[in-house]
Amino acid sequence: MAQEPAKSAHGAALQQLNRIRRRRMRLSFAFMMVLLLVIGGRLVMVQGLDVDNMAQAAENQRTVVQKLPALRGKIVDSKGKVLAESIIRYNITVSQVNFNDFTEYERRTTDPKTGEQTTVTYSRDEGLEQLAKVLDLKVEDVRTAVTGDKTFNYITQDVSPLLEQKVAELGIPGIYSEAVTKRVYPMGPVGGPIVGFVDPEGNALGGIEQTMNAQLTGTDGKRTYQAGKNGIIIPTAPVRTEPAVDGQTVQLTIDQDIQYYAQQAAQQQKEQYSAEWASISVVEVETGKVVALADSDSYDPNNVGASKTANIRSRTVESVVEPGSTSKIMTAAALVEEGLATPLSEYVVPPTVTVDGQTFSDSFVHGTEQRTLSGIIADSMNTGTVIAGSKLSLEQRYDYMRKFGVGEKTGIDLPGESPGILADWRNWDGRQQYTVLFGQGVAQTPLQTAMVFQTVANDGVRLKPAIIESFTHADGTVETVPQDAGVEVISPETAQAAKDMLEGVVTTTDYKVVNIPGYRSGGKTGTSEAPADNGVGFDGFTSSFIGMAPMEDPKYVVAITVQRPQGSIFGVTQGYTFNQVMGQVLRSYDVPPSTTEPVALPKFYK
Repeated sequence: MAQEPAKSAHGAALQQLNRIRRRRMRLSFAFMMVLLLVIGGRLVMVQGLDVDNMAQAAENQRTVVQKLPALRGKIVDSKGKVLAESIIRYNITVSQVNFNDFTEYERRTTDPKTGEQTTVTYSRDEGLEQLAKVLDLKVEDVRTAVTGDKTFNYITQDVSPLLEQKVAELGIPGIYSEAVTKRVYPMGPVGGPIVGFVDPEGNALGGIEQTMNAQLTGTDGKRTYQAGKNGIIIPTAPVRTEPAVDGQTVQLTIDQDIQYYAQQAAQQQKEQYSAEWASISVVEVETGKVVALADSDSYDPNNVGASKTANIRSRTVESVVEPGSTSKIMTAAALVEEGLATPLSEYVVPPTVTVDGQTFSDSFVHGTEQRTLSGIIADSMNTGTVIAGSKLSLEQRYDYMRKFGVGEKTGIDLPGESPGILADWRNWDGRQQYTVLFGQGVAQTPLQTAMVFQTVANDGVRLKPAIIESFTHADGTVETVPQDAGVEVISPETAQAAKDMLEGVVTTTDYKVVNIPGYRSGGKTGTSEAPADNGVGFDGFTSSFIGMAPMEDPKYVVAITVQRPQGSIFGVTQGYTFNQVMGQVLRSYDVPPSTTEPVALPKFYK
């Protein structure tokens, strides 16, 4: 009887536990019902009420955006001859997934005469063999390219538009083409350092390609369309196109014909004297336009890798050399401008001159002579130049060289230009203060030296050398580059006196080789020591000649520089080369022959 209360209590506990379990089950069931209602409601909203978002999502999955590459602008010479341009090429590609998704396909052809259409069925292997034949590839190589599970793979690259069209006509599913641009240089090495090049990664390197990259670069367009799983455009879907805008055409002042002639002449100078390099510049006097900027061993932008690294630049604007005696015309012009001399001023010139403990001599043996300033310049006398030039203060010597552009970049639109080397006059040592009078202890690029003579020829007005003629935009608008206003360095009267002295180099010496039949010409030779590459001492010499013609109204300057020619300094000459290049320029531009008598100022006084 005592066990009955215990059993009763145990039963009550079980009943209570069962009630709790049932309550939890009801709550769980209610929660599940609410969750199902929420999910069901969302499905109804997505499927029944959010149709637009679903459609947009589906369209996004089908949407393909194809880049329409813009063509890089052309680089042309002064007459419109193409020096650089971009052409369309194609890469043949494959979607391996799509290609292997069929066993046979149909190709429809139309008879060009009757217009009758014929449908032919080909197997996948037959299509593969036809593709290999069109591309002139081995069947095994094509099979390897199309086999796999990639959605994109190259079969071959850089094929012509004609070949791409033949591939398209095969109509093989999964085979596509990709348009790309390729930079080509039709004139090869003619003007290579001027034009520059674009590397395979699309980087503009060197020349106009680099400095005018922003103008040459176009803006890519795009084509947006919808495609099915096989990559084929859905014909009923809209196609949106944003056309590409091609880059600007850059027209240079360079004349391709003169450039070629000058390059050949520079190469001949280099090879004749086994020199390190040679350069020739041709500049139009009144505008500063560079007609030719020629370097020996000019590289071919189509095959840059075939050239030595040292040749992948323009030495005419990047290399500096001591100008030597060509600088004497600056000293003479400064003396005349300052009223310290005239071309006929008289000087007693001994065999050697010692000033402030520094002794100077000439390249030829002579006694004590009674020379005019013109005679000192004509025979390129260091002794006489030091005597006459000593009338200029150190600051005046420095200032005139700066006015002529020495020690600063010319501003030509080419990369890597050197400003040259001109130490402040306060830092000149006891010898340099005199050697700068005849072009030693100072360094210039060949182009800088050419522009010194352009200044003299242009009645004393120095111009920035121009190499860009104009820009032509994609819409045909032509933007002409304005001419530099220039800076007057010396007066027209001083410039004329300097020109008379330069003509005397030709008329009063035995340097007749520069004479151009029918034209008066003048110029100045220059020889200087070439600093060693290691910066210690000198190694060889630099030889140059810069001249102008016709002297009654100079139209062009031709500057020739040869670095480290082999042999005696007396056996190296640029006179004949000047004659040939300047003659070619004058004839090419129909410059009228001279009608006045040459100037021949006396070299000596009595």
